[in-house]
Amino acid sequence: MIRCIRHTAAFSFLLLVALLVNAARVQVFETESYGANTANRRGVIARYEQPRGAVLVAGRPVTGSRDSGGRLRYERTYTDGPLYAPVTGYSSQIYGTSLLESAEDGILAGFDDRLATFPWWDQLTRTHRPGGSVHTTIDPRMQRAAFDGLGAKKGAVAAIEPRTGKVLALVSTPSYDPGELSGNDAAVGAAWHRLNAAGPRPMLNRALQETYPPGSTFKVVTAAAALESGKVTDIDAPTNSPDPYPLPGTATLLGNAAEGCEDAPLKDAFRASCNTVFARLGAEIGLRDMVGMARRFGFNDPRLRIPSPVAPSNFDTRMDASQVALSAIGQYDTAATPLQMAMVSATVANGGRLAPPTLVDKVTDARGVMIAAGPHRPARQVIGPVTAQQIQEMMIDVVAHGSGKRAAIKGVTVGGKTGTAQHGVRNEGTPYAWFISWARAKESYEPAVAVAVVVEDAAADRADISGGGSAAPIAQAVMAAAVR
Repeated sequence: MIRCIRHTAAFSFLLLVALLVNAARVQVFETESYGANTANRRGVIARYEQPRGAVLVAGRPVTGSRDSGGRLRYERTYTDGPLYAPVTGYSSQIYGTSLLESAEDGILAGFDDRLATFPWWDQLTRTHRPGGSVHTTIDPRMQRAAFDGLGAKKGAVAAIEPRTGKVLALVSTPSYDPGELSGNDAAVGAAWHRLNAAGPRPMLNRALQETYPPGSTFKVVTAAAALESGKVTDIDAPTNSPDPYPLPGTATLLGNAAEGCEDAPLKDAFRASCNTVFARLGAEIGLRDMVGMARRFGFNDPRLRIPSPVAPSNFDTRMDASQVALSAIGQYDTAATPLQMAMVSATVANGGRLAPPTLVDKVTDARGVMIAAGPHRPARQVIGPVTAQQIQEMMIDVVAHGSGKRAAIKGVTVGGKTGTAQHGVRNEGTPYAWFISWARAKESYEPAVAVAVVVEDAAADRADISGGGSAAPIAQAVMAAAVR
């Protein structure tokens, strides 16, 4: 009898050990695979069992949470959803997250270890921490000015503080209300399919994720390359440029919309936006130096995050001389996001230094205690201060005496460059209207803001579309809000 009891006890002990080993295997070694299994609903339920952290603009929440009473309890809400959608993105119980809601999901959902005093204890006890808050760099007055300025037009605005790289406005129109995608009922699915099927593509963030031919606004980059390479040493000296200009190796003659471009000095050619002068300069500078200058301004960079991902702007690295000439005037395959062109303008305004753009000022926990400052990376020198000053002078001349007059602000120093970019088969598509600019208060040595505006208005007459007519007034409103 005693022997049987001993055998039974030993067998029971072995079963207990096996049970403990299996529990350890499941809870320690295979916890990630079980947690990632689509059949496991515990993670999803836990994710929505408490309110999500807030995204703030100027200290005011523009997102919130609503208790739905369902199993996935808290749904995302948005204040002024269409206004801030290009900043926040959406947080959907069905379709996931986008933009800032995605880039800062760990903080907002409470999963980021920076929110915990002892992360290992929270992991051991499976504690779900309250979500933190993300404080953006957006200026609400500038955001509203950009949104109202675009109105019903298709287009985008990006505005940057040149010294710090803080993104002050980020607008894309037409927009949408991300609150329509928050829940998990049939209405959410219907809204998703309707928004994705809409012709104007309201869910496309044109400021960050769409690239356009920059047209004559790219002449800022070409001017910088000409001055930095020594191809131009005096912006008031003749440039020996014919009108029309035969593209190298071809029988194609490139003309100008403006008069007086033959042999025009760089300053005059910049004001009149002479294609011939800048195309010839581009071909003379050459592919290597043009690519190098474009890269220094941020083109061809697939790593750009603010922290939302930004589509890389393109300047081709394999071209013949005629293609380089066209690329130098913002045509051929050259393409840029509005944020990229705001970076170009900001670099010139900031004495040739480019501060990497950022949309996050700081991150705080649920009690309001700062746990991380925004990713303020050091600025880098793109062009020399003398070159930057010369381009500033030319941009000021465009606003004072050229096509950018509608961007002028009384009592404020404003520099700008217009652009009308052709596209489509045989350039038959409605041109994109561009305007890039910067503004500085008269009594200040530091620029307040750099702005890029693009308008793609298919409803307008082709002759009425120009950077100075369509885009400059929008930039003027944004800059006025910045220096007010």
